[in-house]
Amino acid sequence: MEKLFVRFATLTAKIAGKPWTFIACLMIVLIWAVSGPVFKFSETWQLVINTGTTIITFLMVFLIQNTQNRDGAAMQAKLDELVYAVKKADARFVGIEHLTERELDKILEEVEHRAIEVHAGKPARAIKGRPAVRAEAAEAVQPKAATSVAKARPATNDRAKALA
Repeated sequence: MEKLFVRFATLTAKIAGKPWTFIACLMIVLIWAVSGPVFKFSETWQLVINTGTTIITFLMVFLIQNTQNRDGAAMQAKLDELVYAVKKADARFVGIEHLTERELDKILEEVEHRAIEVHAGKPARAIKGRPAVRAEAAEAVQPKAATSVAKARPATNDRAKALA
C-alpha cells in the first residue's frame, strides 16, 4: 500500500510541476469565468470553482508534502554520507537535522561566523567544540584482544538490547 502511495504521490508531484498542467488549470479557470454570464453568476456557479479548487488544494498538500519529506530524507542521508566520507569533515554534522531549533541556530551562527572570516581572507577554522569520534578511529584505539573476545562470544538478547 505504501509503495503504491509513494508512486502515486511522486507521479502526481511530477505532473503538477509541468507547465502544461498550469496551462490546463488556467484554461479551466478561464472557461469557468467566461461561463459566468451563462449561469448568471449564480451562487452555484461560484460554488463549483470554490469547491473544486479547495478539494484539489487539500489533497495536493498531502501528496506534495509526502514527496518533499522523502526528498528531504534522501538529501539528508546523502549529505550525512558525504560528511562521513570526507575524513577532515566534522562528524558532528551527521544527523543535525534532528537537533532543536536553538541548537541548529547555534551551529549556523558558528558556521556563518567562519564564512565571514574566510571571505575576509582569514584561514578556515573548525567550529567550536570537540569533533565527533568516527567509528574507525574508535575501533583503532580499542585493544585487539578485547575485540577478538567480543567476536568469539555471541551476544545474548540482554547484551544485544543494551548495545542497540
